Amino acid sequence: MKVIIVGGGVGGLTTALMLHARGIDCELFEQAETIRELGVGINTLPHAIKELQQLGLMERLDSVAIRTHELIYTNRFGQEIWREPRGLEAGYDVPQFSIHRGRLQGVIYQAVRARLGESRIHLGCRLGSFKQDDAGVTAYFFDRSGTHRRTVAGDVLIGADGIHSYVRSMLYPNEGPACWNGAMLWRGALDWPQFLTGRSMVIAGGMAAKLVIYPIGEGPRDDRPLTNWAVLVKVGPGGVPPNKEDWSRPGRFEDLMPHVQRFEIPYVNARALIEATPEFWEYPVCDRDPLPRWSHGRVTLLGDAAHPMYPVGSNGASQAILDARCLTDRLVTAEHAVHALWQYEQERMPPTAQIVRMNRGGGPEGVIDAVEARAPNGFSNIDEVLTFEERKAIVRGYASTAGFAQSQVNKIKAA
Repeated sequence: MKVIIVGGGVGGLTTALMLHARGIDCELFEQAETIRELGVGINTLPHAIKELQQLGLMERLDSVAIRTHELIYTNRFGQEIWREPRGLEAGYDVPQFSIHRGRLQGVIYQAVRARLGESRIHLGCRLGSFKQDDAGVTAYFFDRSGTHRRTVAGDVLIGADGIHSYVRSMLYPNEGPACWNGAMLWRGALDWPQFLTGRSMVIAGGMAAKLVIYPIGEGPRDDRPLTNWAVLVKVGPGGVPPNKEDWSRPGRFEDLMPHVQRFEIPYVNARALIEATPEFWEYPVCDRDPLPRWSHGRVTLLGDAAHPMYPVGSNGASQAILDARCLTDRLVTAEHAVHALWQYEQERMPPTAQIVRMNRGGGPEGVIDAVEARAPNGFSNIDEVLTFEERKAIVRGYASTAGFAQSQVNKIKAA
């Protein structure tokens, strides 16, 4: 069997590693000329880390990431709503990692280069079209100038090419642009004095205005880790998102700082951290409605190409890694490639569609929205606003749906 992977992000690269580990030939095509360490911080949850552990990446990940110790939810005044241990401290048999997205991608990319070889990775190759029949699928790749680069035949084509997926647009030409909820997200990272345990993650405020701060890697000194921050603010009614070219543009302090003034966090001086960051980025908060199907014959979707979701719940990259494991398993065991893709979407579509819908309501962070709706000006006793059991139901219910409850993760067996 031969698999063609379109997209060199976390999902596509992980799929390549997993296919190779199970003896399935594959080639990966990425339209960018180089795979660079772009982006800022993300969290990779234990169910996804277990998959990367089985690929032999734990030692390298440990060297570039932070093992998340605890998660704290507060309102915008810094009043605590929920606190829980994470990863090993919560009883999981693998850690949760807070990591620079580019470094995560870099670790996986270097493993792909070492194990599959440079000849199986093709950069600067943009998918132009594909065709399929009973015998297989053929893909045609071009460079930025439109010059034909390669024609590749295979048994399966996987679109792992992100929220602006070209493969998805070919399967659903009338879908239209991504769905924008009217919120903008500013993100940056800077070496900064550690706070709380040095491995704590703080999320303050709900979907109308949210501040997130956590360390994602070593800094110049042990007590000054590289610290990620993000500010999400509802700025309009939503609808058609900004132009694609404006999705990752440099942010401006004059746009951001009036929103930052709304937060008072006792654990860290968020205002000083953000003001000291020389460069940061602005994004519209977008997703897409769940599709009726991902797979069309020998072609399927994976990761953000299949189920882009709002950046809450620490789930985007993690779900792409789970997609990769499921699809690889099905390709190994199914009698026919088309049946494998059908099995894959039957297993992965329902939970990811539910996560997309839950993230629109704030995901586990919806517990903050629930408290703010009842006590918009703060509270003196959180249990009088929302009981512990009510808060637990929101937070833990999301973990179960997303597949990272402790009991679910610890029983996962190796491939």
